[in-house]
Amino acid sequence: MHAPVLVLKDSLKRESGTKVHHDNIQAAKAVADIIRTTLGPRSMLKMLLDAAGGIVVTNDGNAILRELDLAHPAAKSMIELSRTQDEEVGDGTTSVIVLAGEMLHVAEAFIYKNYHPTVICRAYNKALEDSIAVLDKIAMPIDVNDRATMLGLVKSCIGTKFTSQFGDLIADLAIDATTTVGVELGQGLREVDIKKYIKVEKVPGGQLEDSKVLRGVMINKDVVAPGKMRRKIVNPRIILLDCPLEYKKGENQTNAELVKEEDWGVLLKMEEEYIENLCMQILKFKPDLVITEKGLSDLACHYLSKAGVSAIRRLRKTDNNRIAKACGAVIVNRPDELQESDVGTGAGLFEVKKIGDEYFGFIVECRDPKACTVLLRGASKDLLNEVERNLQDAMSVARNIIKNPKLLPGGGATELTVSATLKQKAASIEGVEKWPYEAAAIAFEAIPRTLAQNCGVNVIRTMTALQGKHANGENAWFGIDGNTGAITDMKEQKILDAYNVKAQTFKTAIEAACMLLRIDDIVSGIKKKQAPGAGQAPSQPKIETEADADGEQILPD
Repeated sequence: MHAPVLVLKDSLKRESGTKVHHDNIQAAKAVADIIRTTLGPRSMLKMLLDAAGGIVVTNDGNAILRELDLAHPAAKSMIELSRTQDEEVGDGTTSVIVLAGEMLHVAEAFIYKNYHPTVICRAYNKALEDSIAVLDKIAMPIDVNDRATMLGLVKSCIGTKFTSQFGDLIADLAIDATTTVGVELGQGLREVDIKKYIKVEKVPGGQLEDSKVLRGVMINKDVVAPGKMRRKIVNPRIILLDCPLEYKKGENQTNAELVKEEDWGVLLKMEEEYIENLCMQILKFKPDLVITEKGLSDLACHYLSKAGVSAIRRLRKTDNNRIAKACGAVIVNRPDELQESDVGTGAGLFEVKKIGDEYFGFIVECRDPKACTVLLRGASKDLLNEVERNLQDAMSVARNIIKNPKLLPGGGATELTVSATLKQKAASIEGVEKWPYEAAAIAFEAIPRTLAQNCGVNVIRTMTALQGKHANGENAWFGIDGNTGAITDMKEQKILDAYNVKAQTFKTAIEAACMLLRIDDIVSGIKKKQAPGAGQAPSQPKIETEADADGEQILPD
């Protein structure tokens, strides 16, 4: 007999064949089960302890999975799904996981019957194409400017979230914010940049009802000399600078040799004149408010306050950009390049208010702001974080609708319609792909089923009634009212979903399921290659250089 040939090292573990499929499907189902209860209006919250010992209380699928530390590779890729979904469309993070878990669950039976994974994948992809076609068929276009419909839509997105108890509040905030910063691109296209131009300021204290969208920007800064400078200016002329208003120091160390005693005075005078010069160049434009991202020396402060100009220093770059967008100013890099057109005159009011125990500067009542701040108030930090997450989702939905104004029914109605249509089509498919195709059709029912489970009604009865309603692909708008569990018409209940959220959910879920099914080998225990002798040396402490210092981390004055 030949001695057995060792190909893999002893330290490596290799699993292959059906066992891998089984394990992957179990792992994916486990992930889906974790967040299954967070789907729908009657959803539960999850409480997570993060590494630092802080707590996160949320039911946003992505936020939960982000905090989990998983060992199983398949489960990790499930988490990627909800992240993709969150980055792409911002909502539907829970449904995508539930759906992918279900797709894998129904595939398990076929794997045991020795179906080849590629056959299942082919059937799934066919099902995906057909389901997107169904979506196109039942989608209904809407008018973006019709506020009531938009409200219904955003509300159904937040209906599943913790803040649904505050009614229209968050929905209103989201719609206000997104319509403010929408930019027309021409040809009826609109671009909404949530990340850059909508700032969410969380200020603990007060009540949630005090939250509002400011027509303008709020900054966490007070004027430089509170006693001398005005704190309330109506219709201010605003100049935004990107340069320090102080004497320039040389880049490298310079030594000046002074021969005569008077030279010292001359030197000081030059510095003063330089700053005075700078200030005069700015004051030529009669501003009421000067804001700079860099420092502002005492002397400059003196000249400005003497002229009755308020000044704010060391503002974050992102905030400065927002102010520029809001009041129509241009950020200038050198005072001597100032022009009249760079002065922002769009703001109606600048004032400094004390909220809680901090001072905040408000630049509000702008005429046509293209940036805004959402001010969130609330009892505790955890609450505010959750509200902020919900607001992000709501704004994403509003953005999606502005970009692609088509609606689908919520409450599981879309999934049931897709499921019914696919079941009909399955009858006409030939060959072995028919069964996985039908299974995919059944998997779509996971969403309405989970909804029914979460509101605690008789699942089997409800599902049968719904399937009856949808039997031949008709009554496309009937679904489950997530609060009561009753079967109702989604159009009347105003439970709506954005078209591209749903389409993205289906695509992501099915493609991920296919990917996990095609894995038939897991080799684990691979060590990273190490250079000999490198193992023991302690790693060098990282020294921060100038380039690492980010403007964001500068402590507020």
